Parts: sequence; C-alpha cells; structure tokens
Amino acid sequence: MDATTMVKVATCLFVLAALGGLVMAGIRFGAGRNPPVLIPYLHGLLAGAGLTLLIYAAVVGPVPNTVTIAIVLLLAAAAGGTILNLVYHWRQVPIPKGLTVGHILLAVAGVALLLPVAF
Repeated sequence: MDATTMVKVATCLFVLAALGGLVMAGIRFGAGRNPPVLIPYLHGLLAGAGLTLLIYAAVVGPVPNTVTIAIVLLLAAAAGGTILNLVYHWRQVPIPKGLTVGHILLAVAGVALLLPVAF
C-alpha cells in the first residue's frame, strides 16, 4: 500500500472518529453530562488507529509537509483526549468544556490539513 492510500484510509478513520466526537460533544454540551464510556473508547480507538497509520505513512513514503503538520496537531489532540479520558471521564468528573473545545479545534485543524492530500 502506498503512502497516499494510507493517508486516505487514515483520513476516513478520523472522519469516523469525528462522528463519535460529535455525539460526545452533543451529550456533554447538550445534556450537561459525560457520555457513556463506550463512545469515547471507540472514538479513541478509531483516532488512534488513524494516527498510527498516518505516522507509518509518513515514515515509509513521501508525504506532503501538510501531513507532517497534521500529525503534530493530531498528536496534540490525542494528548488532550487522553487527559479528558484519564483525568476527568475515568474519575467520573464532569469534562471541562474549554478543554473539550481545544481538543476539537486541534483535531479539526489536523484533519482539515489531510483532506486535500487524501482527496
């Protein structure tokens, strides 16, 4: 599989993860409670798989510089998501909305950089 195909698959995984993210944001901002535990775990699994594949694509094949920038942004989003999960969700503490928005903005910016490369 060539690097461009891997970027396409990774982007699709991120879009699927984003759908779960929308559901979680709707629950947190709409209902005012943390989402059920299964949704963030699936969200993290899909995003982690996409990030792993994206890093692998950058290592084995030539990719545009925007992919490298996207990786950095998505790694920062992953760090924020890990904090949201382990510090707040895991302890059943309400997830801070500001940190959630920061996580969303980093992830959206990273995926937005991938879209022109993938499609």
